[in-house]
Order: sequence, then C-alpha cells, then structure tokens
Amino acid sequence: MTDVVDADELLRRIRRGREHAAQEERALRERALSLAATDPEGAREATDRARAYEVVLRVLEEIVSPGGGPVRADGVKQVT
Repeated sequence: MTDVVDADELLRRIRRGREHAAQEERALRERALSLAATDPEGAREATDRARAYEVVLRVLEEIVSPGGGPVRADGVKQVT
C-alpha cells in the first residue's frame, strides 16, 4: 500500500467498511436466528461472528462520528 489518499477518500473508505460491517452483522444475526432450532452450534458461531462485526462497526462509527454513541447494524443509535 504505497498509494497516498486524501482525507476525503479515507473517509469514503471507512464509511464503505462501516456499511459492509453493518450488512454482515445483520446477515449473521439472521442466520443465527434461522439456525437456532436446527443447529445450535452453527447459531452460536454465527452469533459470535456477528459480535465481531458489531465491534468493527462501533470502531468505524467512532472514527466517523466521535462521541456520537454506538450505532446498531440497522442504523439506530443505542443508548448506553
């Protein structure tokens, strides 16, 4: 990675990463719900992966909106 990018491009990339993390978190949570009855181990794994994406989402959100509070994958601000 020797490309030099300006702040606007960096922000665009971070936002794209944030959107991707939100999509993956939603998909994994849905998968966990659908597997809960038939494959408890698979549901647990999907839940764990969703949590990892949730953490990434929180970090990227803090970069884009410092001090703005956590945001769920569906875009709703959480009250802590």
